[in-house]
Amino acid sequence: MARVCELCGKKHSSGNNVSHANNRTKRVFRPNLQTVRALINGATQRMRVCTNCIRSGKIQKSVQVLVRRSVSP
Repeated sequence: MARVCELCGKKHSSGNNVSHANNRTKRVFRPNLQTVRALINGATQRMRVCTNCIRSGKIQKSVQVLVRRSVSP
């Protein structure tokens, strides 16, 4: 399974670790992906989504929808 956000397509980027002696070695910056149960087309589906998409509201969590339905009369 690739480390890619299924909504925005964010994936890893590369850079350098830099030591105090200014030695540079390659490294990878990975996105913060979370497995989320989301409501898509009225059905619950598991997705791997970055935290930026979750916080910005691009995805609707299915748990929140179920809680709202049970609380409202």
